[in-house]
Amino acid sequence: MAEVRRAAAPRARSADPVAEEAAEVLESGAATALSPAVAAGREMMDRAMRIVPARSELRVTNEAGFVLHAYPYRETSLILDVFTRDHGRMAMVAKGAKRPHSALRAVLQHFHPISLSWSGRGEVKTLTKAEYVGGMLPLADDTLLSGFYLNELLLRFCPREDAHPALFRHYMVTLTRLAHGESASLVLRSFERVLLQETGFAVALDQCTKSGERVQPGLDYVYQPERGVRRAHASDPSSWPVVSGQTLLDMAQDEYTRAQTVSQSRALMRFLLHYYLQGEPLKTRQILIDLQYL
Repeated sequence: MAEVRRAAAPRARSADPVAEEAAEVLESGAATALSPAVAAGREMMDRAMRIVPARSELRVTNEAGFVLHAYPYRETSLILDVFTRDHGRMAMVAKGAKRPHSALRAVLQHFHPISLSWSGRGEVKTLTKAEYVGGMLPLADDTLLSGFYLNELLLRFCPREDAHPALFRHYMVTLTRLAHGESASLVLRSFERVLLQETGFAVALDQCTKSGERVQPGLDYVYQPERGVRRAHASDPSSWPVVSGQTLLDMAQDEYTRAQTVSQSRALMRFLLHYYLQGEPLKTRQILIDLQYL
């Protein structure tokens, strides 16, 4: 289990200048990949977490995590966006990680389970240690693209320093299922559902949100954005996918053996992701669609 220590830094000591500069680089480039609405919301949440008077220095050791993305920084370093079990998404600078003989080069790879230690007070922490943990099959060939799709979803939907331990566990399970050759489209569908529910963008699929009634397998339903599941009406917008109650019940149980569930769940997830991303496309998703994995 990770160890967390908070120690007030001496007044005369300034924050790590490398980490501060890395934060400026990250902020200048990260928002361009998001739609204006999503970027504004993410910036607001990140800023709220940064506005803490006299913030004490955070020291974390041996925290489980994965590298989501790495940005080149200066000649020898990297800015990392990592997903951790107990701290959520974190940004940190890995000093010297690009040097030819750095031990970090082999450790800081995508989809490798690693143990991370860091310190710092600002938005971007300073990586102090990283070790490969192992215990998981690596992704290879076509599954690599599916893995990068998972990472892009986490980068888009998870604000920094917002812990989602259940989502972290499901991320590990999803990587394992992909590595063992399970159907990518069905495994990713399961992850999309858990992601939207764990981050607060979607609610339970097996009951009507307003009435509280349990979904009935023989009836038709829609998922109304911002409100949740309800019975389908003839006046509903044509862009809202109509799905059977059986499909919703199957999705809630991660059961994708019915052909109708496979097709309707695909349409529903496409609709919800498009809505919450304000129409901003996911780069890896389009590639997967073109390759017919989604």
